Amino acid sequence: MYRTVQQLLLAKIQTILLSKYDVSFTQLAVEQPPGIALGEIALPVAFELAKRLRKAPRVIATELANELMAALPELEGVASIEVAGAGYLNIRLDRAATVRRIAADRHADIGGAGFRLIEHTSINPNKAAHIGHLRNAILGDTFQRLLRPDSYKRGWEVGVQNYIDNTGVQVADVVVGLTHLEDKTLESTRELLTELIETNQRIDFYCWDLYARVSQWYTADPEQLAIRKQLRLETLHALEEGGNDTAAIADLISTAVLYRHLQTMERLDIEYDFLPRESEILTLHFWDAARALMLDKGVLYLETLGKNKGCYVMRRAGTPEETATADSSLPDEDAKVIVRSNGTVTYVGKDIAYHLWKFGLLPGKDFGYKPFYQYHREVKPDRCCWISTTDGVDPHPVFGKADAIYNVIDSRQNDPQNNVIQALRGMGYTDAADRYTHFSYEMVALTPRCAMELGYTVSEEDQARAYIEVSGRKGFGVKADDLLDRLIAAAKAEVDARHAELEEEPRFAIATQIAVGALRYFMLRFTRNTVIAFDFREALSFEGETGPYVQYAIVRASNIFRKAGTTEAESLEAIADLDLAALLDGEGGSLWETWLLASKLTLLIEQAISTAEPAYLAKYAFQLAQQFNNFYHRHHVLNETDPTRRILLLATAAVARREMVRALGYLGIQAPPVM
Repeated sequence: MYRTVQQLLLAKIQTILLSKYDVSFTQLAVEQPPGIALGEIALPVAFELAKRLRKAPRVIATELANELMAALPELEGVASIEVAGAGYLNIRLDRAATVRRIAADRHADIGGAGFRLIEHTSINPNKAAHIGHLRNAILGDTFQRLLRPDSYKRGWEVGVQNYIDNTGVQVADVVVGLTHLEDKTLESTRELLTELIETNQRIDFYCWDLYARVSQWYTADPEQLAIRKQLRLETLHALEEGGNDTAAIADLISTAVLYRHLQTMERLDIEYDFLPRESEILTLHFWDAARALMLDKGVLYLETLGKNKGCYVMRRAGTPEETATADSSLPDEDAKVIVRSNGTVTYVGKDIAYHLWKFGLLPGKDFGYKPFYQYHREVKPDRCCWISTTDGVDPHPVFGKADAIYNVIDSRQNDPQNNVIQALRGMGYTDAADRYTHFSYEMVALTPRCAMELGYTVSEEDQARAYIEVSGRKGFGVKADDLLDRLIAAAKAEVDARHAELEEEPRFAIATQIAVGALRYFMLRFTRNTVIAFDFREALSFEGETGPYVQYAIVRASNIFRKAGTTEAESLEAIADLDLAALLDGEGGSLWETWLLASKLTLLIEQAISTAEPAYLAKYAFQLAQQFNNFYHRHHVLNETDPTRRILLLATAAVARREMVRALGYLGIQAPPVM
């Protein structure tokens, strides 16, 4: 509702600015007064106009206030407009009318036309998912929830992709480990997979240890260093070429690990629509089509001099035009290599081809599609996850048609991502480049306390650090499933102690909701450019800015309705005939503050989408829980003897609960029945 009023005001002001001053702004700032007694919205537009009109801001604000007051009947929900300070426009809302609209769930819509493609997770299928992968997956999954259509908003058509690099160096390393450390053949690799299944062991956990071993084996013997490096390179080439036993082993292992990754993510309610694999990008010759396009557009060229002689290169992102063209007779030593002198394509080259496909800009090229993984949910229809293949089946969905893309990839990949965008611009696809968002984020580490709780030996020096970095190559890390299991176990111990009367199954389900909520909220509460130091106790705490804190506020609200013998819906409907103006004024603004904050969900969703920053919504959920808890302690709803005031208090609890549940839902967190 709050955003609805904002939209009405801003649209009307734009009309006034154009007709009265012949001025228009692409965007107008909106602020909030320092105290609710001064109003609910503050507009500094007069300050923005002052230089253009050569008038004092307060004079302009007075003129605008007069125009807005004359148009007040058009501004539903606005009670008055006042000039404040040196030229602010302070807007007061009609509290009673606004509360009724909030109770009736009237709110601004969010969404539009076009297909938005989100790529996230993208774990190398060579070992188990770890804690760092969880930040990526949770960020991407939350963002797709914000964009996807649902009963609350129109949204956009969305496709969720998880890119599978099944021919890369990490998979090659595991294959080297299998074939040279464990002497496996294609047939014995098949037998290994069968044995692991029969003995209830996980292939991704098996490969976790093997990957650490082979990483150390490469450098263990200095005399063998060159030979082992060459072995790694030959294995990588065999994977890229395909049609051989080495590539077949890689396919077996990467597919089995991928299946485990999907199961891990499903525990966190994270699902995908499509799994594009690098193997198909190679075998379907996406790069050949991209190369021809880049050469034709003049973006790609053969370097004949300098250190990159014999390579196909492009101007690196961020290189000034004058620097690149200062002396055309000299090689650009900083150019980005796209095709090495030996003919192999770099990661960036394959990524350019992939992103041309995403935007539908790779003529005549598409993946084959086949079903790979079926999701089953009680509360929504079955959802199929498709995977790329060379042939595929019909009918199938189409994903290479994006109007906008969001790539959830860590900040260490800034340079490759920028070079893909540079290539798009260089080919003249400026609209696509503008609609390409690198959804970057920083790493996840462990607090020293958390590392020790996981059984790692931590030196005194490391114990004094703010965080300890994890490393899969060194075998120091936290498997995602192990982390989730420990969180569930800790949550269940608390649930068992508090609710021994419940059966085992519901206690485990509640513990899982709390654990998943704790983990997801912890990964989302920090802005993306912040390094996260994960800590078990902090994540699971019922106090402070945590998922369980918000969940507990919802349970508190639910208990009010259970004890009052009513429901959230009935409580919201019951205020229709109340004299709300008198009731709200009599509370000195405390109840109104709860309603006002509850009305801002669409505003925060829009902000989270426009800035690609889900942390804003996580912060809002926490603030709303705080506001509700303050209300809960200040107003004893169940002991209220005034029947009309009791109705308002119940409705206030209902609207707070409704919006807390929604906010958590967009964060991928469920509200448990008890805690």
